[in-house]
Amino acid sequence: MKTNKYVCIHGHFYQPPRENAWLGVVELQDSATPFHDWNERINFECYAPNTAARILDNDGKIVNILSNYSRINYNFGPTLLSWLAEKDEGTYQAILDSDKRSMEHFGGHGSALAQAYSHLIVPLANTKDIETQIKWGIADFKHRFKRHPEGMWLSETAVDTPTLEAMAASGIKYTILAPRQGKAIRKIGTKEWTQLPPDSIDPRRPYLCKLPSGKRITLFFYHGGIAQGVAFDGLLNNGDFFASKFYEVFDDNDTPQLAHIATDGESYGHHHRHGEMALAACLKTIESSTEYHLCNYGQYLDLFPIEYEAQIHENSSWSCVHGVERWRSDCGCHTGGRGDWNQSWRKPLRETLNWLRDELIPIYERESEDILQDPWAARNDYIEVILNRTDDTVNDFISKHAKAPLSPEQKTKLMRLMEMQRHAVLMFTSCGWFFDEISGIETDQILQYANRAIHYAAQVADIHLHGAFIRKLEEAHSNVYENGASSYKENVMPAKVDLVRMGMHYAASSLFEAYPEDLEVFNYRAISEEFKRFEAGNQRLALGRTTVHSKITYSQKHFSFAVLYLGQQNIIGNISVDMKQETFDEMQNKITTAFNSTNLGEVIGIMQEYFGSDKFSIWHLFRDEKRTILKQITQQSLSHLETNLREFYRENYQLMNGIQQSNIPVPQEFLNAAQIILNQDLKNFFDKSDLNIRELERIAKEFKKWGVDVTEGPAIKLAIGERLYRELQQILAEGFQAISPLKKLNKALEYLFSMDIDINLWKSQNLYFSMLKTYKKLPKDLRNLKWEKHFFKLGNHLGVKTWS
Repeated sequence: MKTNKYVCIHGHFYQPPRENAWLGVVELQDSATPFHDWNERINFECYAPNTAARILDNDGKIVNILSNYSRINYNFGPTLLSWLAEKDEGTYQAILDSDKRSMEHFGGHGSALAQAYSHLIVPLANTKDIETQIKWGIADFKHRFKRHPEGMWLSETAVDTPTLEAMAASGIKYTILAPRQGKAIRKIGTKEWTQLPPDSIDPRRPYLCKLPSGKRITLFFYHGGIAQGVAFDGLLNNGDFFASKFYEVFDDNDTPQLAHIATDGESYGHHHRHGEMALAACLKTIESSTEYHLCNYGQYLDLFPIEYEAQIHENSSWSCVHGVERWRSDCGCHTGGRGDWNQSWRKPLRETLNWLRDELIPIYERESEDILQDPWAARNDYIEVILNRTDDTVNDFISKHAKAPLSPEQKTKLMRLMEMQRHAVLMFTSCGWFFDEISGIETDQILQYANRAIHYAAQVADIHLHGAFIRKLEEAHSNVYENGASSYKENVMPAKVDLVRMGMHYAASSLFEAYPEDLEVFNYRAISEEFKRFEAGNQRLALGRTTVHSKITYSQKHFSFAVLYLGQQNIIGNISVDMKQETFDEMQNKITTAFNSTNLGEVIGIMQEYFGSDKFSIWHLFRDEKRTILKQITQQSLSHLETNLREFYRENYQLMNGIQQSNIPVPQEFLNAAQIILNQDLKNFFDKSDLNIRELERIAKEFKKWGVDVTEGPAIKLAIGERLYRELQQILAEGFQAISPLKKLNKALEYLFSMDIDINLWKSQNLYFSMLKTYKKLPKDLRNLKWEKHFFKLGNHLGVKTWS
C-alpha cells in the first residue's frame, strides 16, 4: 500500500544567450564541432534525448522510450525555448506536449515553470527591471504553454523580499530555493520563530512566506545532498541507486513528506553522458514502487495543506555561499580557473552597466514622451513583439501604446527606443559575472547587448555614451588583457553591425548567392533595384543598387556597390550611400567594358575613381557567410587534390595488391591515399539518393583490406545517422509489407558495424520503437511474418527489444 511519501525532481534547463546582438542569430562556434554551436550540441546531448529517454533491460536492449519531461518538474529559459522553436521544432513541441501530459499524471497540474526572462540576478535589478523580467517571463510562458504558470524559477535561485512580492503580485504561487536560503521557520499559528543553522531547513515540506504587502507565496527548499550528488558525486551512474537516495530522506511514518531536488537540467545528458537514461530509470523505479509516488510541486500543494511558514535570507542564492556577491564583487567564488587570477572585475562591470542603465532611462522617457502614453507599460508589453515579430504584431503594439498614428520616421524611432530597452534588459544576464575572466564569451555577450543599447541611444537622441562606457570599463581588471576595455575593443566591438556593414556583406555575398536580388540575411533584408553579375573564368564582377532594410526597426539605407572577385579569397569591393543614378550608370558602362576586356587593373582603377579609396573584402562578411564562401572556394582546390589522389590510388592499386600478397608492408604513402579516397567514397555514398548495397559492401571490404580507419569523425557519424533515419521513414511510409527496403537497411547496418563506425542511431531507434508499438497492436491475421522477420532483425541491429 502506498503512503504519503512523494518524490519530485526539478530540472532547470537553460543556456546563456549566444545570439549576435546585431544579427539575432547564433554564429558558428568552432569549439562545439561537429555542431554549429553549443546550443545545437547541448540540444543533441540533453534537451532532445530527454524527450525520448531509453529504459534498458539487463541485456542492454531498449524496452521502453519515455519523455522525462512529462514526469519531472522543469523550467526552460525563454531565450533557449525561442532558439529551440526555430532550430528543432520536434524537440520544442515535445517539451510543450510534456507539460500537457504531466497534467494527466499529476492531478491537472502542469510540470513546467516560468523563469525570470533573461536570467538576471533579480535582487540586483531596479524595481522597473524586476517588474519587466517577471512580466516577460510569464508572458513568454503563456505564449508557449497556453496557461498561466503556477511557479517561477529565479535565476541562480537569487531571492529577496521585493522579488517575492513582485512574483506574488503577478499570480505566481511558488518558487524553489536552496536549503541554505531558509533563515527561520515556525508552525502556522504560532508566534515564535526558530532561527536555523546553515543548511538545516527540513526540505520535506513546503513553507508559506507571508510578505509585507499581505500577499503570500510558497517556498520549496530542495534537498541539497541529493542535488549535490547528481551534479558532482556520480548519482547518475545508476538509476536505481539514484532512486534509493530519495527513499532515505523519509521518516518511517505516514506524515506527508516530499523528497525533492533541483539541479541544472544539463546534468541529464550533457554534463553526464546518458544522464537522461539514469533519470528515466530512476523515475521508472519510483513509479513502480508500492510505497512512493512521483509528483510535481503543484500537485503536492493541492494534496496537502501547508503547516509551516518560513523566512528567507535576503540576497541569497544557490551557487554563491556569499549570497549574490558573485554577481557584484570578488567574493572568492570561481569556476576553478588559474590560481593567480582574481575576479575584481565583477564590481566595476556591475557599476558600469548600472551606470549605462541609469543613463538610458531618461533618454527613453524623454524621447518617447511625444510617442507613448506610458513608456514603462509599453516596455512590459513589448514582449508580445519579441515573441512574434511580424508587421501585424508591431502595428497592434503601436495602436495600443502610441498617443497618435505614427509616421514612418516615428515608427522607426519607437522601435529603436524599444530595442534600446530590450538590450538594456539583456545586458544583465547573470552568466556575464559567473565565470573567472571578464574576457570570457559570456561577458562578451552581455557587453554586446550594452554596445547595441549605446548605439540606439546615439540614433534616437544623438547622445554618445560610448566614450564614457569605455573609460569605465578601463577600471575593470582583466587576467588576460590590459583591462576590461581592451577585451571589449578586441572581442565585442568587431561584432557591431549597422546598415553600412550589412550593405558590404550583401555586396560581397552577391558574388556567390544564386538569387541575390531579394536576399534576407538574419535581421535584415536587401532588395535590389538593379543588379548585374559577370563572370570570366575564375573572376566575377557584381554591380548593383540596393536598399537594405532592418526587419527590427524598419530603418533602411540605399547603396550603390561594385565588387570584384579575383579568385581564391581575394575580393575587392566598394560601396556608396549617396551615388546618383546617372553616376552609377556611367561607372557601370566603364567598368563592364574594362572587365569584358580582361583588364582587371582598369576595373580596380574605375572602382577607386567612383567610390574612393575605402574598400572592403571577404573579411567584412559575417562569420557564417564567410565560412560558407571560403568552404566553396577551398572545395574547388580540394576537388583537384581528390582527383589527383584518386588517379594515384587507381594507378597503384595492383602494385599495392602485389606488395600485400607478398607479405610486405604496403608503403604508408599508398595507405594514406587509400584512406582519403575510401573516406570520400563513404561520404559520397550517403549523399546519393539510393542505398547501393554492393557499393557499400565494396567500401567496407576496402577499409578492411587496407586496414585503414574511418577518419571523418563525428560529422560523418551524424550524416550516416540522419540518412538511416530517412530510410526508416521511407519504410514506414510503405507500410508493413515491403521487404526489400528492410533487407537493404539491415545489410547497410551490418557493413557499417563492420567498419567500427559508432553511428548515432537515436532518431532511428525512436522511430523504430514507435513502429514496433503500432505493429504489435495489429491482429495476428494482418501480420506479415516474412516482413516481421526482417523488421525484428532491424530491431536487433538498433538495440531494441522486439518481443516479450
